[in-house]
Amino acid sequence: MKKFGLIVIGTIAGIVALVNLGSLLGLALSALLVFAGMHFYLKGGSTLSKVLWIAVGIIGLLSAVANVPGFFGILALVGLWYVVRKWKQQPLVLSNQATAFSSDPFTNFEKQWQELNK
Repeated sequence: MKKFGLIVIGTIAGIVALVNLGSLLGLALSALLVFAGMHFYLKGGSTLSKVLWIAVGIIGLLSAVANVPGFFGILALVGLWYVVRKWKQQPLVLSNQATAFSSDPFTNFEKQWQELNK
């Protein structure tokens, strides 16, 4: 039952992340604009260049506000990461055929030899 819940949560989170992929990309672009505006504002020498980079930063902030659904995409990616992490912590029950093959090459050779001699 726990795996069923993880599958449902993972499926929903995956769909939400895919739906908000465009908003995520827009949010990343706006974060890049804000970062570039701050960086070049601090490095800028003249007043005109500082005003220009402040404008670029403000455009990035406005773009981030317009891409609010990207935050839902981030939450969905965090949920998907949580599901994958919880899924990997559960022990896997292997079938008999998968457990029949061991890492010892001699036992595998003997089993194959017996199958060939039948």
